[in-house]
Amino acid sequence: MIFLPKGRLVSLRRLVFALALIANMLVGLGAVPTLADVPPPAPGPNGLALTPPMGWNSWNRFQCDIDERVIRGAADALVSSGMKDAGYVYVIIDDCWHGARDAHGDIQPDPKRFPQGIRALADYIHAKGLKFGIYSDVGDLTCAGRPGSRGHEYQDAAQYAAWGVDYLKYDWCNAGTMNAQAAYLTMSEALRATGRPIVFSLCDWGTSRPWLWARNTGNLWRTDADIMDVWDGVREYRKGVVNILDDQVGLDGYAGPGNWNDPDMLEVGNGGLTEDENRAHFSLWAILAAPLIAGNDIATMTPATRAILTNRAVIRVDQDPLGIAGRRVVKDGDSEVWARPLQDGGRAVVLLNRGSAPRSIAVSWQALGYPANLVAQVRDLWTGKVSAGAREGFSALVAPHAVVMVRIGG
Repeated sequence: MIFLPKGRLVSLRRLVFALALIANMLVGLGAVPTLADVPPPAPGPNGLALTPPMGWNSWNRFQCDIDERVIRGAADALVSSGMKDAGYVYVIIDDCWHGARDAHGDIQPDPKRFPQGIRALADYIHAKGLKFGIYSDVGDLTCAGRPGSRGHEYQDAAQYAAWGVDYLKYDWCNAGTMNAQAAYLTMSEALRATGRPIVFSLCDWGTSRPWLWARNTGNLWRTDADIMDVWDGVREYRKGVVNILDDQVGLDGYAGPGNWNDPDMLEVGNGGLTEDENRAHFSLWAILAAPLIAGNDIATMTPATRAILTNRAVIRVDQDPLGIAGRRVVKDGDSEVWARPLQDGGRAVVLLNRGSAPRSIAVSWQALGYPANLVAQVRDLWTGKVSAGAREGFSALVAPHAVVMVRIGG
């Protein structure tokens, strides 16, 4: 019971009701936020993905044409190609693995595609020293119409843990009016409740601007539409490499160890890009500190594709433990310079030519945060060429739709 100033006794229920009415009136005037606008408390870090995750995902190349033979073959190829040794450890099944839920509501795999079950597949992958990832969706159905996790979040998380899952990609199809922040937090808490370390990949295509709220809810969050295997173009819900790159401007400050901007999976080796464009795509994702999730058929890839995906010097930039994402420091028409600081005090720099003719592209030391009188060593991360004694800055002739990627100092 509460006494008001005039001495009138009222019940707590009436007082709360009155305050609610006043709050609603103020909301109508735009004076205060609604309860739905107040974000739930962010959990603490889960200690995973301290560098951007590296691995392979089935969707870009195979989409729904998957079964346990395809996934086991990808795991085999990660090892035999040298990709595992280069740092690719996650084998991730995307959409279309699902069967129906059983009588208890537990999700089961498609028995025709995965007759031995998901646990047997995970064991096969783990035996190769790799980690296993799986896919679900916040809605009632996945993007391909399989059962989603809505209303089954804790049940599905427990099933994934029992199967030995190490990574979950969680999509945003058929979400209706759901609140993204609340939906992803629910699954985040469900994964933590299992006690198994599971990297959590949020995939709402950047629509809710997850970089503003998803730190520690997930370990990585999509920043944009689905990638497509072209250099430049927008088609319905998909974008080309440089179109996605444009949308990363200004997001660098939100990334860091355990929390990464995800511009989507790699299209390297899928046939729509030239070799120069593939090399540029890989270099730009590395400068962004993006997850490096290959999406090609690694069992049949060409030596040129393998050389790009396993370039250790470029991968070291992506995996630099300082964890500061790159940003665009120069924009001059079709000429751009992207750079990021590295743990050893050096800089990684990408000179990008988006145009259709060769261009000379330059960057000054000052644009990279160095004193103008610095004398530095510059190492080309694709050719291995080293230039000692560079002064004031660096420049190079860059082919069309290509990059020059260098490491300065360090």
